[in-house]
Amino acid sequence: MKALTATNFFFRNQTTFLRGKVRDVYSIGQEHLVVVACDRISAFDHVLPKPIPYKGQVLNSVAALFLDATRDIIPNWKISTPDPQVTIGYKCDAIPVEFVVRGYLAGHAWRIYREGGRTICGVKMPDGLRENDQLPHPIITPSTKASSGHDEDISLEEIIERKLLTQKQLDKLVETSLALYARGTEYAAERGLILVDTKYEFGRREGKLMLIDEVHTPDSSRFFYANAYDELQKQGKPQKQLSKEFVREWLIAHHFQGQKGQVIPDMPDEFIASITDRYVELYTAMTGQEFVKRSYQNILSDMEQRIISNLEQLNII
Repeated sequence: MKALTATNFFFRNQTTFLRGKVRDVYSIGQEHLVVVACDRISAFDHVLPKPIPYKGQVLNSVAALFLDATRDIIPNWKISTPDPQVTIGYKCDAIPVEFVVRGYLAGHAWRIYREGGRTICGVKMPDGLRENDQLPHPIITPSTKASSGHDEDISLEEIIERKLLTQKQLDKLVETSLALYARGTEYAAERGLILVDTKYEFGRREGKLMLIDEVHTPDSSRFFYANAYDELQKQGKPQKQLSKEFVREWLIAHHFQGQKGQVIPDMPDEFIASITDRYVELYTAMTGQEFVKRSYQNILSDMEQRIISNLEQLNII
């Protein structure tokens, strides 16, 4: 096995199972989750046909690092990581809004701006900006899920109008999102990187707000190299993407943006290898550690035993 595409475990006290775009999620009892970060990759709300070796290991490892590094800002769902691709944590009631924080004009925001838009999620942007320019200050551009599952831009005012959150809850999550972005920006700068934009997801457990899902990973965030940023901007050249944005760009260049009737192009092996290299590169840059690739031999049986052993140690099963 060269990549982990899916799992099919059944644990004692397991109550539900959900297969997301990237993660397999097992509910244990009423309070806990076992989340497996597989090597699937998604773009434009579609899971691409071929997996990316070691992607799940990178996501799980980077997320664990930042969940631990931000606990003083807000509690989070993580309890333990018994396997390179597994996190055990608390089950939370998810808040149906993703808080996207942008410090630079890139990705989705740039595509809107390029077409003449100067407002995103109710936030006005100044004229005269170029792709990847730094914004005057970080902005929050929330998104929510439509019934079809696609992300929809939403303004802070609309969040209140739709009664998704109270004003007090919204103010707290805005403040927390900006604090998390500031922490991520500081951490990245110490390692010669720029945290361009990122998203945060929150939930509630026993009435308390908690940070859930992943934090500052290449799937949820975009990074640039700080030492090359100014010169590349001056020359009008693209910034090197330490994120999966370059996968979206490749798909767009091959006429796929998830629209009806479009066919997902076949990714050649060389491109898949380059995606793995990019994920590993971000891990090394963010952690300062060498990435030790896990063995895929007997991965399912080894993973299952590690999970069961950890659940037993935690008295969850």
